[in-house]
Amino acid sequence: MRRVDCKECGVTTERIPWACGKNHLTYTFRLFLATWGKRMSWKETATVFSTSWDSVYRAVQWVVHWGIVHRDLTGIESIGIDEIQHRRGHHYLTLVYQLDQGCKRLLCVRKERTEASLRSFFDLLDAQTIRGIKYACTDMWPAYLKVLRERASGTTNILDRFHIMKKFSEALDKVRADETRQLLRDGYEPVLTKSRWCILKKRENLTETQTVRLNELLKYNLRTTKAYLMREDFNRFWTYSSPAWASKFLRDWCTRANRSGIEPMKRMAKMLERHEPLLLNWFEAKGLSSGIVEGFNNKAKLTVRKSYGFKEVETISTALYHQLGDLPEPIRTHKFC
Repeated sequence: MRRVDCKECGVTTERIPWACGKNHLTYTFRLFLATWGKRMSWKETATVFSTSWDSVYRAVQWVVHWGIVHRDLTGIESIGIDEIQHRRGHHYLTLVYQLDQGCKRLLCVRKERTEASLRSFFDLLDAQTIRGIKYACTDMWPAYLKVLRERASGTTNILDRFHIMKKFSEALDKVRADETRQLLRDGYEPVLTKSRWCILKKRENLTETQTVRLNELLKYNLRTTKAYLMREDFNRFWTYSSPAWASKFLRDWCTRANRSGIEPMKRMAKMLERHEPLLLNWFEAKGLSSGIVEGFNNKAKLTVRKSYGFKEVETISTALYHQLGDLPEPIRTHKFC
């Protein structure tokens, strides 16, 4: 490109309609690479189209940056907040999704799962948009709960069914593992050996063999059996239509759990009592679930795995926005099949 002496801009490089700056790729080719970068890994895209990994990354980065600048963040009514582990150790990313009917997308990726991580998301929004957020699905991570109280006090915070039942499964598995070891130490028949999945899975998802195995286990007077029946009994909580009756059932269940003598279930009861108001918000939101969030998280983890071990958070964020952000793209002159 020629250098020109402009009376207004001084000495500068001439502007051309198909590229910018010193980038050796045209707009069209960058869009082309970014499109295929969604379908294949960036390394494979570079190999197939005889270019470098760096060129594919910069093409995706340009498309993502353009999309973030031009996206519309107004009119958000429901959000989901969660974290994923992007590499071994305590290395987390905070992800915020929009869960509105007809518009489900990734809104924000931030490093770690701290209060500052979530605050930086609210810094992206104006006051009117924050006031318009009606519901927020979260887990019980204290940092997220605190920031929601501070920055979006008018938002109904929901602890949904998915996260609660996940905690139940963890408690039940702890009871099973402890009792399995206890039976072996005491010299009893190891009836709980290889019974993990027939206890943890939903009844409708059990195989025929697992159903028979579960029916056999339910005949024994074990702490694991009692814990399993308590978890199944708690599922009735989600069938109520009245928050008042749901609250009564919750308190009755917690009373029975505290009398059971099963420590993991007693801890579950204390946790449920502590978060009762947030649990009852689930009924106000008419069953809004962060199961959608978990679906997004699975796609996010797949994106990270497909990235062949990216370590830089900026690179991972670019890949996640590209795959899950539903970002607008620059207008292209040609479309390729």
